[in-house]
Amino acid sequence: MKQKPLAFRMRPANIDQIIGQEHLVAAGKIIYRMVEANRLASMILFGPPGTGKTSMAQALAKSLGMPVKKLNAVTDKKKEMEIAVEEAKMRGQLVLILDEVHRLDKSKQDFLLPHLESNLITLIGCTTSNPYHSINPAIRSRCHLFELHRLTEEHVKTAILRAIEDKEEGFGDQQVLLTDEALTHFARSANGDMRAALNGLELAVSSTPKNNEGKVEITLSVAEECMQKKSFSHDKGGDAHYDVLSAFQKSIRGSDVDAALHYLARLIEAGDLDSIARRMIVTAYEDIGVANPQAGPRAVAAVQAAERLGFPEARIPLSVAIVELCLSPKSNTAYKALDAALADIQSGKSGEIPAHLKDSHYQGAGKLGRGVDYKYPHNYENAWIDQQYLPDSIKNKHYYQPKSTGKFETAMKQVYEKIQREKTK
Repeated sequence: MKQKPLAFRMRPANIDQIIGQEHLVAAGKIIYRMVEANRLASMILFGPPGTGKTSMAQALAKSLGMPVKKLNAVTDKKKEMEIAVEEAKMRGQLVLILDEVHRLDKSKQDFLLPHLESNLITLIGCTTSNPYHSINPAIRSRCHLFELHRLTEEHVKTAILRAIEDKEEGFGDQQVLLTDEALTHFARSANGDMRAALNGLELAVSSTPKNNEGKVEITLSVAEECMQKKSFSHDKGGDAHYDVLSAFQKSIRGSDVDAALHYLARLIEAGDLDSIARRMIVTAYEDIGVANPQAGPRAVAAVQAAERLGFPEARIPLSVAIVELCLSPKSNTAYKALDAALADIQSGKSGEIPAHLKDSHYQGAGKLGRGVDYKYPHNYENAWIDQQYLPDSIKNKHYYQPKSTGKFETAMKQVYEKIQREKTK
């Protein structure tokens, strides 16, 4: 009887058996070229769970016949790494596969660095975290960084069918019948996680009695039970979470209501109302702004309603607000104008406030020339009179660049341009 899990048994034995990641291991691609040249370099493999990072690392080492030591940066002590280095010295080389490489502490890191420099150790680190965020630059600079992509349904189907047909490591000796509906469900509900799909398949085969013909028949209902609706996974603290938030905001900015609702649904499924609220409100002011000034207050009102209602009802006001935000005209002119003003302040372009604008509400201000020549706009037609407000050094500066997006900003643009014309008379 096969004791090890199916996902472990079905790991590729060489680069040609790797499923997916064609951008790295297909003929002519970078890792394929490394293997072909027999020059495996230290690397960090990063990507979502179940994409085959550790499996790929082992397959690469096996393809070149290199000795392998597999450790975990969290659970294995520095002593284990010292043993690996001694083994490398005896053999002349060693591939060290290091899971959770982003958790490598300074002591272990300092120990490994000189051996990476000398190429005694070829490190293949595996992590679900973005290495630019989580891995120490000293390690990162000595490794190639390769991102593994989430597997497609077809990739996962290939792995499942291979497991069913493999007589040595899979179920090829058990006459397993898998319906097309069950195959699709395993592949789709795994959400790109090959390990999850193979674990589900293994549970299905081991828990399903043979029929009268001595065959194990896996139907859709069996697949649904064994996968336990693993159609969605969301780690609030992981990189994927921020990718969803980024896609959510960019979809609103791009006026794609269907995409925005899709990413909203992901965030709702994750129960992350705080992040939804923050992105909605900032988008209303950052990307819509004066093109639809009421979008901001209405987004705030929708968030307040959602917070009071809680899920699942909270989705209702959120959906209304998202549709409005998506289909509103877009303008970033207001905050861009402020950013331009801030850039001037931060670079020392501020200058002296004109004397007629300075505070004159104290005795002796007039003697200092404070506020003496100030013209009160309400005393003039249309509550406007031409006078200088900016400091002399930047008196001709224009920060605000209006656009004709939406009725409100178009009207403001007309007022702005009229004022500019009056100033030049």
